[in-house]
Amino acid sequence: MRQDHKEIDQQSHVRLSKVRRERRVIARERDAFYRLVIGLNAVGWLTLVMALVVFHYARPEFITGVQQYWNIEGREVWSQHHLERLLLLLQLCLALSLISIVLRARRNRRSSDRFGFNLIILSVISLVSLFSIYLVAVH
Repeated sequence: MRQDHKEIDQQSHVRLSKVRRERRVIARERDAFYRLVIGLNAVGWLTLVMALVVFHYARPEFITGVQQYWNIEGREVWSQHHLERLLLLLQLCLALSLISIVLRARRNRRSSDRFGFNLIILSVISLVSLFSIYLVAVH
């Protein structure tokens, strides 16, 4: 009976070690989890770019001296329609970057693995932008 357990343990250990070796042999670029994290990272940065475009349309217009001279009106308040979309995009950007940070931290275990400071920068930019907009535009 005891010998049967040893054989089963040895067989399962051999199978497990083969699986682990095969997983570690796979290049990072072919690993689905790695691709997911890279994809989330890219979508997060694209979301920030979209938020910058929406910010352009949401903010009050700069009224120049020429506009004042010719009595051309300009919007002096934030566009609520665009402001709602801007806040949504920034919140999405922050969520994507935080999820990517957590996933990357759980996966990176080797000393050669990089942490991804671009995700921290993305998170800080999103957080500061959200905080600033809530202070300035949302009353």
